[in-house]
Amino acid sequence: MKRSRINDIIEESDEMIRSFGFRLPSFAYWSMDEFIANTPQAKALIDARCGWDITDYGAGKFDKMGLVLFTLRNGRLADLHRGGGMCYAEKLLISKQDQLSPMHTHVIKAEDIINRGGATLIVELFGSDDHGRFDETRGGVVMCDGIETPFDPGQKLKFEPGQSVTLMPGDWHAFWGEGGDVLIGEVSTVNDDETDNIFRENIGRFSTIDEDTKPDHLLVSDYHQYLLS
Repeated sequence: MKRSRINDIIEESDEMIRSFGFRLPSFAYWSMDEFIANTPQAKALIDARCGWDITDYGAGKFDKMGLVLFTLRNGRLADLHRGGGMCYAEKLLISKQDQLSPMHTHVIKAEDIINRGGATLIVELFGSDDHGRFDETRGGVVMCDGIETPFDPGQKLKFEPGQSVTLMPGDWHAFWGEGGDVLIGEVSTVNDDETDNIFRENIGRFSTIDEDTKPDHLLVSDYHQYLLS
């Protein structure tokens, strides 16, 4: 993805988020220079990889396959492993109309996916085999607004604003907006996007960036280069 396009997506995404009455924390608006200047005080944010995350999954077709994410808060894997402390995470996502977030699952993370506003959210579901691998013949059971909901393999569940689904490790899922763009909330256990996204297809989690201009705001995938080098 071109950096200039990422800059535009961040601006457009903030406008959409604000349109639903939601305000992002101050570090969402730091320039690259401001983030660099605040690096010592922002170590917890940086280590937790809170902030902007714009991905096309390495395919170069963001409008067809991509996702906007902003990690608001994220716990510590060490706390999760010892069973106490900050074991949770929270994100905002934007899934544009017919923009696929491709089929994947998680090994550790359980998550509530919540339609916070906009159009209809479609979630396509499959179960796992006995080793956690994608199984096109298996369905399962998820919780939709706290109600046990069986699903057949490949079933597409629809979620209107205010509705949600709870996905456990091994629940294979893909999602997109139907009829328009969707603002999504995600509440989960500690999130590790570098290691805990298992895709059905051989694709990447992050974008390859063409630096045709300077970043207006850093992505979480920029932190190592700009803040930790």
